[in-house]
Amino acid sequence: MTDDGKLEEFLAGDRLDDVAIFLTHEFLDEQGKIANMGEAVEDGVVLVVPGDDGRKAFAAGTGMDPMQFAKGAMDRDGVIYPDLGGGECPDAAAEPTEDHDAEFVFAFGEEQNEGVGGLYAEGDVMHAYAHCSCGTDYSHKWVMGEYSEDSAGEE
Repeated sequence: MTDDGKLEEFLAGDRLDDVAIFLTHEFLDEQGKIANMGEAVEDGVVLVVPGDDGRKAFAAGTGMDPMQFAKGAMDRDGVIYPDLGGGECPDAAAEPTEDHDAEFVFAFGEEQNEGVGGLYAEGDVMHAYAHCSCGTDYSHKWVMGEYSEDSAGEE
């Protein structure tokens, strides 16, 4: 695993042109090539890569268009962990007999925009989207550097 500080910089809002992709150990390739390019978190690896390359890598790794995935996930608020290494599915309480593990996360930052208001007036905003093993897609956003589980769904 690399530990070159990219994830820390991304989470701090210093890499707004990049995207982050979390993949569980089950999604990683057997040779470990992806794992060697990312930073280890508890349940997998987070890769921080330039935006276009990251969107292509996400599509190749998941079979989904990242922006279509994000658009669909925006409809459900959940909790995505501040290190982007997983989350808490909003359907877990209603379906306790199913597994509810985040299989992958796609995230990007958006620069502060006071004209938009809400979170965007407070600072750079993290947009994070997760896919749960139960099939639910969900989202969470927060002001970078001010993570809160309660910020899911705030505008």
